Amino acid sequence: MGVEALGIEKEFLKDLLTQVDSGEAQLPDFQRGWVWPDRNIASLIASISLGYPAGTVMMLKQGGDVRFKTRSVEGAPQAGVVPDRLILDGQQRLTSLYQSLFRDAPVQTHDEARGWFYIDMEKALFSDGDREEAVVFVPETKVRVDFRRQALLDLSTPEREYTNRMFPCTAVFDTMQWMMGFAQHESGRQSDNLKFWGRFHETVVKRFEQYQLPVIELGKSTPRQAVCQVFEKVNTGGVTLTVFELLTATFAADDFALRQDWDDRRSRWAGGQYRILTEVANTDFLQAVTLLATHERRQAALESGRDEVTAARIGCRRADMLNLTLPEYRKWAPAVSDGLRSAAQFLHSQRIFDMRFLPYGSQLIPMAAIFALLGTKAETVGAREKISRWYWSGVFGELYSGTTETRFAHDVPEVVAWVTGQGGEPRTVQDAQFFSSRLHSLRTRGSAAYKGLYALLLQVGPVDWATGSDMSNENYFDNAVDIHHVFPKAWCEKQGIDRADYNSILNKTPLTARTNRLIGGRAPSAYLRGLAKPADATPEQIDRNVGSHLISATDLRGDDFAAAMKARQGALLALVGKAMGKDAQIDTE
Repeated sequence: MGVEALGIEKEFLKDLLTQVDSGEAQLPDFQRGWVWPDRNIASLIASISLGYPAGTVMMLKQGGDVRFKTRSVEGAPQAGVVPDRLILDGQQRLTSLYQSLFRDAPVQTHDEARGWFYIDMEKALFSDGDREEAVVFVPETKVRVDFRRQALLDLSTPEREYTNRMFPCTAVFDTMQWMMGFAQHESGRQSDNLKFWGRFHETVVKRFEQYQLPVIELGKSTPRQAVCQVFEKVNTGGVTLTVFELLTATFAADDFALRQDWDDRRSRWAGGQYRILTEVANTDFLQAVTLLATHERRQAALESGRDEVTAARIGCRRADMLNLTLPEYRKWAPAVSDGLRSAAQFLHSQRIFDMRFLPYGSQLIPMAAIFALLGTKAETVGAREKISRWYWSGVFGELYSGTTETRFAHDVPEVVAWVTGQGGEPRTVQDAQFFSSRLHSLRTRGSAAYKGLYALLLQVGPVDWATGSDMSNENYFDNAVDIHHVFPKAWCEKQGIDRADYNSILNKTPLTARTNRLIGGRAPSAYLRGLAKPADATPEQIDRNVGSHLISATDLRGDDFAAAMKARQGALLALVGKAMGKDAQIDTE
């Protein structure tokens, strides 16, 4: 990735601000807004008045293949001109200096204060203190008042500026009129005033007139990715730009509103049966689009005779997304929207209803691309069985934690080829392994495998122990269902059972809040007897309800923790093996 730098040249501050005012220098639209408070601006003005360095400005020469939507610097006229250069680094400084020195209007600072900057001439010349103390910010009215609304400093007319010897920063590049008024102020003092002005001009104003900033200018041929990376390297705002923001700016150059398009698409699956998609982010969507676009490029390369090594690769890393073209986005965005809805329907069939119980949000990205490419070919029983195996292999192999873009790139073509009979098992299916000892370490719902087991258990059709209601329905309608201990915590502690054992998923199951209250902290033998009466159920019915959770009611009635956990381990391992299409591995902890 080449960056054509035209070198570092020093440019006069006045010339740079003139370019800002004319629109010759503008901002790429992905730049963040202006964020400086008045004290930062005052400090910058003080530094320049002393001739101190104020950092380097970085510009991009316009006119190359990479185009961005642009906007004027905040406060500058909205000139309908095509800029000659874009400001990549130095926005905060140039905006602050433009508003405070060049524009005859109050400065709107980040802390919502509007006002004007002055330099206290006497402090600037005679004070031994910090020069910043000589830079004064006054309200928009140019009158400072105390808490009784009495004027402390009134600069509302030029004459009052002269009397208080407060020089307006807006006059720093055009001093003649103010200097003439100051010199003629108070008859008989013209000579003293001129002498004082001469000293102030030489010591302070001249620094602004002669001030130069180092400017690095990147050439027209600098690629988009390089521009974005350079911008983020030098951006001192501390906020990383997303790919979505960068593409929004580049697509806007072709009059395409990416954000509006995204908002429209997202609104179509807001709530309702697609609530599993509520946390899909705009960058997730772009990743899925990029997977499809790069998949198409690779297919075209292979069909043109290029070999596997030299053909374009499939990917959805940041660089891949930044290379996404608008025609590619227009082509594949609708397919991804459909793919996400198909993914939501698939997850619903797997008893995963919302984001709280979704093992990996990231796995939605390749899944949407897979469904988009397969279309109606994903609707057969055989296709669904393979997609299901791939999905649960990713979950129980815990293969979607950490950096996942490489796995996405493999999964999309491999799963599609597998489903359509053009390839063997995807490497995600081959790589996945689940060990029996993992069941003992799954203790919190934060892990993907924990959530996966919960969904598999719901597929078996468990019912609430007291009410007999289907737990899938209770979850879908967002009733008060949670994961609760089978052998209550209080009872386990009394029996001296290790916390790690009684907190594992083997000793947990979904129950309604009402049933959990009936269980309390009693021994299983006691609470099972107690459940029958309020439920108006026989002991046999309660046992069947317990058994629907793959828990041995016999072991519970005997308060046999070890036997119950051993039986449940075998049942849960069988569920995992069936979902993955391969047996779980038996190991020791």
